[in-house]
Amino acid sequence: MTSTLSLLCLCLAMALFTSPVLCQFSFMKQAWQGGGDMWKAYQDMREANYKGADKYFHARGNYDAAQRGPGGKWIAGVISDAREGWQGGVSGRGAEDSAADQVANKWGREGGDPNKFRPKGLPDKY
Repeated sequence: MTSTLSLLCLCLAMALFTSPVLCQFSFMKQAWQGGGDMWKAYQDMREANYKGADKYFHARGNYDAAQRGPGGKWIAGVISDAREGWQGGVSGRGAEDSAADQVANKWGREGGDPNKFRPKGLPDKY
């Protein structure tokens, strides 16, 4: 009986100790995979080279990344904010266009259907 109780206490202690580590690993895995989702959407946008599809790919990348979990949602926000900060301020592309991109980014990140921004005629492949 004592050995069973000792084993139970040991298992409980291990679970309490490793839980934050496992949660952190899971978060980082989600972030890594979410970054891959963002990269895939960017690559698809470049490949499609389709006029008016920019917002769709922004929404899709953020949506796919956020579906991974909190880590994916976090990295989608980090990447989107960094990209739009650079494009809106440094590149001179324009704050207005950057703000519109952020609307699509947030829409996808919050679980909105990216197809809201899908232009007519964009190949089904995307």
